[in-house]
Amino acid sequence: MNVGIVGCGVISRNYAEHAGAFDSFELVACADVVRERAVELGTAYGLAVASIDELLADPAVQVVLNLTPSAAHGAVTRAALEARKHVYTEKPLAIDVPEGRELLALADGLGLRIGCAPDIFLGSAYQAGRALIEEGAIGEPLAVSAAMLVGGPNSWHPNPEQFFSDGAGPLLDMGPYYLTAIVALLGPVRRVAGFTSVREPEREIMAGPRAGERFAVTTPTHASVTMELDGGLTANYVASFEPNARYICDFEIHGTDRSLLLPDPNAFGGELRLRQSRGEWEEVPYTARGAQETRGIGLHDMVEAIGEGRDHRASGRLGLHVIDAARSILRAAEEGRTVAVETTVDQPEPLPATLDAARD
Repeated sequence: MNVGIVGCGVISRNYAEHAGAFDSFELVACADVVRERAVELGTAYGLAVASIDELLADPAVQVVLNLTPSAAHGAVTRAALEARKHVYTEKPLAIDVPEGRELLALADGLGLRIGCAPDIFLGSAYQAGRALIEEGAIGEPLAVSAAMLVGGPNSWHPNPEQFFSDGAGPLLDMGPYYLTAIVALLGPVRRVAGFTSVREPEREIMAGPRAGERFAVTTPTHASVTMELDGGLTANYVASFEPNARYICDFEIHGTDRSLLLPDPNAFGGELRLRQSRGEWEEVPYTARGAQETRGIGLHDMVEAIGEGRDHRASGRLGLHVIDAARSILRAAEEGRTVAVETTVDQPEPLPATLDAARD
């Protein structure tokens, strides 16, 4: 299928650079509200440059890859669906649960697909981790311990306000990597509780032509969360934009027999490790998918699923459940109580095994 990119910011180059690893789709066009960005991306990767309206009206474009800022995801996805295009969108699916439900209903009514990042859980490390869990390598899963603490995007992004406003922050910007991984490995979230805070009500832009400007922070920048999953196991998660000049990413699953340490949920590759009691961590080999260990694997799976008539894995419904969990956390913190997560979703089907291949 032919794919057109809408939104030519920082992440678009990642998709464009690695699109050649997938034979199911071809990037053919790009558009942005700032035309210069589209021209730069199109020139670098041989894409036709169009306005957003032109790209949506082009019958040669069958899928829209929505890489716009979070607050625009819903509007761009709706416009693409109304133009009879399938959509694969960066996270989050939408600004809130009602908007996400509306988009899924619209897609269903038109016979179209919505896919939603992140797709890191389709990488070999997380697929192999899931195989370990399901074959009983850690015994019965009991709990997840996860943490994402990083200096805010104002340290590197030229227009960082979007990351500090409603619909973003650490829970809706970076949180989907961790929440999606938890759901993909262990099942949906049933209820949540949490605490949130804002340490700095204003931030300074530290990169790009606007460096030195200050802006208001309008969403929590630190969250400490407890979740109950279907089946009764629990997950603790800390998400923060508060640490200075550090990047901490911990993701550990504890079972009755062993603990499983997984790599960064925001990056492909990395080591899988098992530990029993107080023993040393033991690395578990797995076979990687080479060039397909990259963003784009979720879009690839969606396009293949359309042709095969099956469900795709990085789905809009998974994206909706992740939004619901994150929004429920914010609500729980604001209201000082436990909040039930209204949506649910089936665990995505695993990809062909990478663990057995490594063992063979």
